[in-house]
Amino acid sequence: MARVGNSIIKGIEINDIINLLNKAYADEWLAYYQYFIESKVVKGIMKDAAIVELNQHATDELRHANMIADRILQLGGTPILHPNDWMKHTNCGYDAPTNFDVVAILKDAIKGEQCAINTYSEIVEITRNKDIVTYDIVSQILADEVEHEEDLQTLHDDITEFISDLKKNIN
Repeated sequence: MARVGNSIIKGIEINDIINLLNKAYADEWLAYYQYFIESKVVKGIMKDAAIVELNQHATDELRHANMIADRILQLGGTPILHPNDWMKHTNCGYDAPTNFDVVAILKDAIKGEQCAINTYSEIVEITRNKDIVTYDIVSQILADEVEHEEDLQTLHDDITEFISDLKKNIN
């Protein structure tokens, strides 16, 4: 634990920060797995583009989990140690894919990113002017999540537009 580093935290309990970060940590691991498994089962038109995007996002979510774990440790806490506990502490949950169509997979992924944006927005507000280090880390992750939502929404829109145009040309 960084004693001097932790002394700069004002107006918020360190244990409260650790709890918030552990919930986000659980979210990141679940998001990682969601992207990983969706990239394996996705089917349909333009699935290769979706696979590339899903794999990139999985990599980013794993990087986020690492950033959060490091911060939890800096604060003197312990990251959640057992995967079973991820579901107990998650903000965003985990929805196993049931429809493997590329459009459905992308809708699920967008929903997950929107939850992450809401979660990290709340943590940014809570840590603003109280814990600058956590604020900075979470702000970086939030920027990634916003970019992910945009990437996924653009791909979703491109695919649905392509399908719509294809249907018009058939009729």
